[in-house]
Amino acid sequence: MLNCDLHCHSTCSDGLLSAADVARRAAANGVDMLALTDHDDLDGLPSARRAADGLGMAFVNGVEISIEWEALQIHIVGLAFNSSDPVLNSGLAGVRSGRIERAQRMSIELAKVGIAGAFEGAMRYAANPNLISRAHFARYLVESGVCKDMRSVFESYLVPGRPGYVDHRWASLADSLAWIIGAGGVATVAHPGRYKLSRGDMRRFLGDFRDLGGQAIEVMSGSHTPEHVDLYGRLAREYGFLASRGSDFHGPGESYVDLGKLAPLPEGLKPVWLLF
Repeated sequence: MLNCDLHCHSTCSDGLLSAADVARRAAANGVDMLALTDHDDLDGLPSARRAADGLGMAFVNGVEISIEWEALQIHIVGLAFNSSDPVLNSGLAGVRSGRIERAQRMSIELAKVGIAGAFEGAMRYAANPNLISRAHFARYLVESGVCKDMRSVFESYLVPGRPGYVDHRWASLADSLAWIIGAGGVATVAHPGRYKLSRGDMRRFLGDFRDLGGQAIEVMSGSHTPEHVDLYGRLAREYGFLASRGSDFHGPGESYVDLGKLAPLPEGLKPVWLLF
């Protein structure tokens, strides 16, 4: 089976490496096919593709879109789309437009619990200020000694119900799939094991996703446990989804797993990359 890594990030969103360096690291780790999937942004695709081409590694356009489904934030990965599609680009610009304002509100909330200067601190980590995210805040809170690592920052401050989390209006599920499919791409559910959904709600979400044209689900993800792999492998078969595999790599020492180092997909699943 090909070593495909179809979910990772660069400094164009909240990764630690440039897009070209992500491609170089992937190739060095034995990746056969890479998709760069920065949050709501396509700026890293040209340089990542050039680096991949120079190293003889297959490259697929990718993006991770932040969406809202029944008041819950979920991420949808788009793969193998036309990156020049005007509707997709316009939609992503709309999603990006509110990030700085959200970051300022997050900083105000953190200041209320005694964490000062979080906006300025987070912005130091954001190579692309328009894509400032919770990960940039998390890096600042680790740097300033508030928490020991990224995971504990999210658990204590940056998820719903915690003092640094603020609501934000993201794209709808229908809009995100329309953008991806309209640009000739394949829509994939990112790391489904990370969402706080009951089994019944997950089934309803997957049904909505399928009915709107979604075709794939990440069975292998850096954050998935063996139990997640078994569950989402079974759901992929039940719903007729293709299976995707992605590390969700953000940077050395900060990710669940390095590029290309995930276990293979379970047997009996149809890989999404057969479409590319």
